[in-house]
Amino acid sequence: MKKTLIGLAAVGILASTLSADFLRAEMGGGLWNKKPTGSLSYSDLGATGAYTSDEKEDSGAYAWLLIKHFIPIVPNVRLEYATLDDTGLATGSFNGFVAPANSKAAIKMTQYDVIPYYNILDNTFWMTVDLGVDIKMINFDYSAEGVTVPGLGASQSYSDSTSLALPLGYVRARVQIPVTEIGLEADVKYITYGNSTVSEFRAKVDYTLDFIPVIQPGIEIGYRMQSIDIESDNEKTKLKMDYSGVYAGIMLRF
Repeated sequence: MKKTLIGLAAVGILASTLSADFLRAEMGGGLWNKKPTGSLSYSDLGATGAYTSDEKEDSGAYAWLLIKHFIPIVPNVRLEYATLDDTGLATGSFNGFVAPANSKAAIKMTQYDVIPYYNILDNTFWMTVDLGVDIKMINFDYSAEGVTVPGLGASQSYSDSTSLALPLGYVRARVQIPVTEIGLEADVKYITYGNSTVSEFRAKVDYTLDFIPVIQPGIEIGYRMQSIDIESDNEKTKLKMDYSGVYAGIMLRF
C-alpha cells in the first residue's frame, strides 16, 4: 500500500508538471504614447527631397501573444503588432511627386514581429531568460498633400506604400518578485548591416491577478524606444526615425 501511494503521488506530481508546462500562453495589448523624431531624404539624378518630422506626440496601438510548450527542440513563439504614425513637412523632388516648400506629409509604419525563441532560463529562481530571432516585417505608407504629380498636375494628393523584412537578434529577461504578483521585464532587439541599424528596447512592470483561476488578467506599464536608421540598397533613400515613450495595457495569462 505504501509503495502504491508513493507511486500514485509521483504520477500525480509528474502529471501536474506536464499539464502545467504542456502549453502556456500570454497575451496583451494597449496604447503606446510616443514622440517621434527624425527625417527622410531622397536623392536621384540630381533631384533631391527632404522630409522632417514635426515631432508631435501620438498614441498607437500595440498587441502581443506569447506561446510556450514542452518540446525542447522546437522554439517557442512570440507575436507582436504595433503602429507608428508621424506627420511632418516635405520639400523637393521625390520618387513620384514634387513637393513645394513645407508641404504636409505623413509616414505610417505598421509592424508585425514573429519571434521564435528558446528559454535559457524558465522561471529558475524567479528568473526567465529568452534568446531568439525577431523577423520584423514593416509596412510603410507615406503620403503628401498639395504636391505636383507628373501627368496629373499641381495641388494633388499623393500616397504610396512599400514593405521591408528584417531579422533582428532578440533577448528577453524577466524577474518575478517572490511572494508578490509583480514582474519586471525587459527585452532588446538589434541588427546592423551596411549603413543601416534598427534597434528597440523595452522595459516594463506588470501585476497579475493570480487569485482568478484559469485565465488570469493583469496590467502592464513600461517604456519603449525604437530607432530605425535605414539606407536603401541603391542609396537613394535614407530614413532615420526614433520613437520613444510610455506604454500601458492589459494582459491575460492562460
